[in-house]
Formats: sequence, C-alpha cells, structure tokens
Amino acid sequence: MNTWIEFFANGTNGMIFALLGAAIAVGLAGIGSAQGIGIVGQAAAGLMAEDPDKFGKTFILVALPGTQGLYGFVIALLLFTKIGIFGGDAPELGLGLKYFMACLPVAIAGWRSAIWQGKVAAAGVQILAKRPNDVMKGVIYAVMVETYAVLGFVASLFMVLFIK
Repeated sequence: MNTWIEFFANGTNGMIFALLGAAIAVGLAGIGSAQGIGIVGQAAAGLMAEDPDKFGKTFILVALPGTQGLYGFVIALLLFTKIGIFGGDAPELGLGLKYFMACLPVAIAGWRSAIWQGKVAAAGVQILAKRPNDVMKGVIYAVMVETYAVLGFVASLFMVLFIK
C-alpha cells in the first residue's frame, strides 16, 4: 500500500490525472448536453402533441445542446492519443496534471452552456408555436449560447495539443 507521499513521488502516476481529466471532459459536457436536450425536448414534445408537422423544425432546436457533449468527447479522444493510451509511455505526474487542467475548460463550459442552451432553445420552441416563420430567430439565440462552449473547446484543444 502506497502513502500519498509515495504516490506523488512516483513520476509515472500522471496517467491517472490525465484519464481523470478526460473523464471529466466527457462526463460534465455529456451531463450538460443530456440536461439541455431534455429541457428543449420536453418543450418540443408538447408542441408536437398539438402540431406534429413541426417535427423537423423542433429537431434542430432539440439537437443544438448535444454539441457540447461531442466537444468533450473529441478532447478526450485527442488526449488519449497524447498520453499513450493506445501504446507508449505513461505521462509523468506533472504532465498528467497539466492534461487534467487542460480538460477543465471544455468540461465546465460544455456543462453549463448546454443547460442554458436547452433553456434558450425551449424558448425557441415557443417562438415556433406562435410564429412559425420566425423559428430561425430562436435558433440564432440558441446558437449564441454555443459560442461559450466553442471557446471552452478551443481552449482545451490548444492546451491538449501544445502542452509539453
């Protein structure tokens, strides 16, 4: 059994922190996407009960919060190629901690923005219900929230790519 001091003194334990970062990137962004899709999906299902012909237009709004989960997944896959999960040496502890930190922007921004995007997209469903010709205005509002998920994704992407 290792003590904490022995754990941190062993330089090859970076893999644990790198994998934890990947898990958080996928997990938090995925949770946010699931919640966001759930929020707008409920609103869309209510509209579909009244007007089934609007499925195609509601589908766009329902799908939008799902992108954050994809961003987290892409960062995790990229990280796997960098840390030798498919073969190679495990990263040193310091590098593993850097990779962990690099995963946080996509995890946190993806988590929170997906939930808020779901709420904005649900309001877009209300626009669709009352003014079907203005549905793209609701889509634009929802896409504006996506900007912050993209910023988190790009920050994590650059950090994972260029950390040494």
